[in-house]
Amino acid sequence: MKPVPLALILGCSLLLSAQTRKPVKPAPASSSKLISVKETGSKRYTSDQVTAATGLRPGQTVTEDDFKLVSQHLGETGAFSSVAYTFQLSPEGFKLDLQVVDSDHFVPVRFENFVWLSDQELFEQLRSRVPLFQGQLPTGGNLADQVSDALQTLAIERHLQGKADYLRTGPQDGPVESFDFTITNQAIHIRQVEFPGAGPAELPALEAAAKGLSGRDFERTTLRGDAEKKFLPVYLERGYLKAVFSDAQPKVVEDNPQETIVDVAFPVSPGRQYKLSGLVLSGYKVFPVEKLRELIHLQPDQPANAVEVDRDIEALKRLYGTRGYMGAQIKPDPETNDDDSTVKYAFQFDEGGVYKMGDLEVRGLDSKATAAVAAAWKLREGDTYDSGYPKRFVDSANSLLGSDQWDIVVHESTEDKDKIVDVSLHFEAKR
Repeated sequence: MKPVPLALILGCSLLLSAQTRKPVKPAPASSSKLISVKETGSKRYTSDQVTAATGLRPGQTVTEDDFKLVSQHLGETGAFSSVAYTFQLSPEGFKLDLQVVDSDHFVPVRFENFVWLSDQELFEQLRSRVPLFQGQLPTGGNLADQVSDALQTLAIERHLQGKADYLRTGPQDGPVESFDFTITNQAIHIRQVEFPGAGPAELPALEAAAKGLSGRDFERTTLRGDAEKKFLPVYLERGYLKAVFSDAQPKVVEDNPQETIVDVAFPVSPGRQYKLSGLVLSGYKVFPVEKLRELIHLQPDQPANAVEVDRDIEALKRLYGTRGYMGAQIKPDPETNDDDSTVKYAFQFDEGGVYKMGDLEVRGLDSKATAAVAAAWKLREGDTYDSGYPKRFVDSANSLLGSDQWDIVVHESTEDKDKIVDVSLHFEAKR
């Protein structure tokens, strides 16, 4: 037998060693107990709120990877424009320091129809589930989604059929102005309306104004509009110039998977009733003061009817329009005196410039009738505009056409830059 070369023996030995060696795993990240979390930099949130938002608790086992995830999580909420961290590792464990900078853009939150909790109870529930929620939300990030998820959990806990959703609201192509949260697919209807704080003299008028609300859906924004347009004028026309209605407060009176029935309270604080002590007009030149005062119905020592003041201002603007002053502005400045519950009104007139007649458009007639109407229209292009003329013309237009079969809609389009008024007359056959 020939001896085996030494090189061959060594090669086989190395090959066998390579085949039996186990792969080397990377060393695990250093883990240890979390001793403390400290936050600096936020003026909006307390250190406890930021710590709660991390989800970390002293005593749990953590690694540096956990700190990276926490930093990323806080940044994604949108509540902070900057999030950084440092840590110290000792034999006792980790000490985490978070450095944050608050975001600048926060907007209010409105809850349209979550009627099962009071506002205070709802806010407390949401704050306990979303530590960075304080009644406002950043316009970017996912904090609004966290609030929506928490609202959905509250709905599920109450066995509701609805789904939590929200909209970012604001002008088209403009900034976000608020977040409006709703529970969709859940019928919530109004049974009756109450007015805590209302006096017996105003209550009948308020109840009459609220008759149409029974059976309607509960939506806070819509009800806020009702309070402003229907209920507040009851007080303003009686001289309660500082009356305030709080947001509609719902109370569940019947609840089942198909429908929720609520009674709604509109708390009102009437404030003082003011009587007129004086009336001052300034800034007018076109009309004598006697002519202007004829259109202002405020009377001395009588309750100051702010609703009538608005109507009077519209009448004054129409008067100015008859002389071509289509941009006239009249601002009533009420100066109240709480010592004797009186108010002095100062009407400031900004008459502006004179507008001219622009183009006339006649729609809805055949060519012959259109020509007749255009010929009868006396305001020619370049003439000083008279806002009272279209109504006078419309009153006589049907006799001009030899029949009473037309409804006529007048549309005035003002161009403030050139001070021109274009007029459109739309003829629609009466049914």
